[in-house]
Amino acid sequence: MATSASTTTIQAHLGKRAEALLGFSSPKIAKERLQLPGPDFIERVWSLSDRNIRVLTNLQRLFDHGRLSKTGYLSILPVDQGIEHSAGASFAKNPDYFDGENIVKLAIEGGCNAVASTFGVLGAIARKYAHKIPFIVKLNHNELLTFPNKFDQILFGTVKEAYEMGAAAVGATIYFGSEQSDRQIVEISQSFAQAHELGLGTILWCYLRNNAFKKDEDYHVSADLTGQANHLGVTIQADIIKQKLPENNGGYQALNMGDSSYGKFDKRIYSDLASENPIDLCRYQVANCYMGRAGLINSGGASGANDFDEAVVTAVINKRAGGTGLISGRKAFQRPLEEGIQLLNAIQDVYLSPEVTIA
Repeated sequence: MATSASTTTIQAHLGKRAEALLGFSSPKIAKERLQLPGPDFIERVWSLSDRNIRVLTNLQRLFDHGRLSKTGYLSILPVDQGIEHSAGASFAKNPDYFDGENIVKLAIEGGCNAVASTFGVLGAIARKYAHKIPFIVKLNHNELLTFPNKFDQILFGTVKEAYEMGAAAVGATIYFGSEQSDRQIVEISQSFAQAHELGLGTILWCYLRNNAFKKDEDYHVSADLTGQANHLGVTIQADIIKQKLPENNGGYQALNMGDSSYGKFDKRIYSDLASENPIDLCRYQVANCYMGRAGLINSGGASGANDFDEAVVTAVINKRAGGTGLISGRKAFQRPLEEGIQLLNAIQDVYLSPEVTIA
């Protein structure tokens, strides 16, 4: 098969990992068992659900915008770091993004399906842009001004405010495994129910947070624990799940060493449902999203020295695993505008490439 210019570029970004990622063909869970992304995803999957017509319309809006329009894939720009990581630390590399309008401009010029940000950012420019690109309003945040710092997602506004702003969807974070997770689950379950009543889509940041998850490895990014977080997220009716890319597996095993007892697990998770290949680890995350009925979008992670390469690697893993796209913020906005656009386009090129297939 002849390779296109875009595929050659993708292979260049993958480097030594190209063969292992593009050649992987033996997932533990076959793709035929999944609800796979595609142009008809809303009609084929979500139209069978209890979501009302307005929710289906707004989900379709997300999938029909930007460079990935009508592919069944999503490229979303999320910028809530001004609260989550502090504004100075987040925008020092490019102070233009203290002005939220530039966040929305980056999403539009970068060909994204949607922009996800805070009540303040999106509310400040809603009348100018809400009809030009789908808004995803983040309902809750963890702020870093309290001393000593704490880690708790608290509501910053209401679903009704997001609805009045013209949003297509709302987003929220739950720190599964934290002391505050019970309250967060109840709050966000109720918020998502109201969002659906008003016709908005729902996206859940399914993050883990507990110091006990750090053992010989950091199991905050283990496939088994993040997979269970995904499963809980779909259970409270998140339409789309945002999750960190898995970097290891065996979180349940590590937390059940010695005299400790944690959760419930089956050793077949590690032998029959996933291998050590990163695509297989991500496939297990997809399986926990009700076998793909809720789309899995992986996060792009922090900005570093090899942002373009790492972004393309993450996109390839997500797509080949059966995921629905990428939600990448810091790698895109912590650099000059044109470079940010190029990075977003590099991610999108993976999903547009017919030669990068689902394993």
